[in-house]
Amino acid sequence: MSNGPANLQVCVGDEAVCVRIAGRATFHVSVNFKTLLTTLWQQGKPRFILELSECQLMDSTFLGILAGLGLKFDTEKNGSGKERSTIELLNPSPRILDMLENLGISHLFRVIQGSPQPTGQMSPATTAGGPADKKEISRACLEAHRLLMEINPNNVPKFKDVTRFLEEDLKRQG
Repeated sequence: MSNGPANLQVCVGDEAVCVRIAGRATFHVSVNFKTLLTTLWQQGKPRFILELSECQLMDSTFLGILAGLGLKFDTEKNGSGKERSTIELLNPSPRILDMLENLGISHLFRVIQGSPQPTGQMSPATTAGGPADKKEISRACLEAHRLLMEINPNNVPKFKDVTRFLEEDLKRQG
């Protein structure tokens, strides 16, 4: 397992998209992750499976981005006009399950246990435009933490200082 930012690999099928997340799912990869899933969702993909067997942890930004996607996919029509796309978490660690529960967002996902997606079918996840810049990352961090506070008021004390810092940081960046 890697101690660096998460390695994202994807396998796009007709009915489902599998994204294998290995390592640490943090703010470093959150913008590209969101872009990847949103693009595929807009293309009409109805089901997303996040294979988490090798995902060590998810930070609050990544979890906030994931929660936002869970809400969006559950309530809006995707590119094919189908209602309700789903995000399934395959083999999340007890630590990740605890974080989902503690943040009050576990209800947005279906948790499944089973055999991991064969890695031979996976390819590195790439998004148009390359890596996100500092301002995009700061904006995504702020959006993620605001959403976590909106979904669960118990998260306000956890993230009010973070959101204030991110707001000030974005102002400084122009």
